[in-house]
Amino acid sequence: MKQFLNTTLLIFSLFLYPQQDLLSEIDNGNQDAAYEIAIFKGLKVINFESTKLVANKGFSFIVSHRFGTVKDGFQNLFGLDQAVTHLNFVYGISENVNISASRSSNQKIYELGSKIRLVKQRKGENPFNIVVYSSVLANTGLDKDNLPKLEFKHRLSYVAQLLISRKMNSKLSFILSPTFFHDNYISNDYQNNSQYGIGFGGRYKIGKRWSLNTEYGVHLNRSNNSLYNNPFSIGVDLETGGHVFQLHFTNSQSMNTNGVFGTSTGDWTEGDVYFGFNLARSF
Repeated sequence: MKQFLNTTLLIFSLFLYPQQDLLSEIDNGNQDAAYEIAIFKGLKVINFESTKLVANKGFSFIVSHRFGTVKDGFQNLFGLDQAVTHLNFVYGISENVNISASRSSNQKIYELGSKIRLVKQRKGENPFNIVVYSSVLANTGLDKDNLPKLEFKHRLSYVAQLLISRKMNSKLSFILSPTFFHDNYISNDYQNNSQYGIGFGGRYKIGKRWSLNTEYGVHLNRSNNSLYNNPFSIGVDLETGGHVFQLHFTNSQSMNTNGVFGTSTGDWTEGDVYFGFNLARSF
């Protein structure tokens, strides 16, 4: 617990060091006033990708934590003893193309991704933002001692998403995320290798720097006897300096798209949810 607290304090000290309001530069600098901006402030709504991109030649570093279930109470200090960490690095190759690399302590998953903007919402012309997200993941946590026939190809998974968002007014934004993902290895008989889902998300601005975010995912080809649930998350975003704090509750401890859609084990009706946060620092 002491090591976790020291690590958390170090991360916060890094994110609390900005000398200027970088978010203001990103959102207000050199953009055509006809285009809608700040549809979502975070690169993710909560767990799902948003249509926001890092600026051209910009760099963003995101630290995410999902603690254990709060249902266990003081036994695990409401989940603080069971943290999962996700580190994500995102670079803007151009105004419309991002690349990313991440590592999650959950199953020791490495992920390489890209986000490409096809359409940008423009007043009186384009009613939506349309972005394509794709990634390839490697699950290095699979143990060959327990899976003697394991090959590298079995560690790989793939994700493809179409992200469609719209800023309705100065306060309200929505996003729709049709999703396909494929896991080369599955550990049970009630999952398909290829799976489909659709995500719904929204952001409502409740103050100058605060917003309420929520998202829900519907798995479209899950077996009836599956142990997993559709992911649902709710939280708040706080903008300050060059970073965005996202604080939320979710029934998914995984932070990779295929894990969020495919293996969310928490159950909101039983209080089996996880507290978590994303800290995004722009450079």
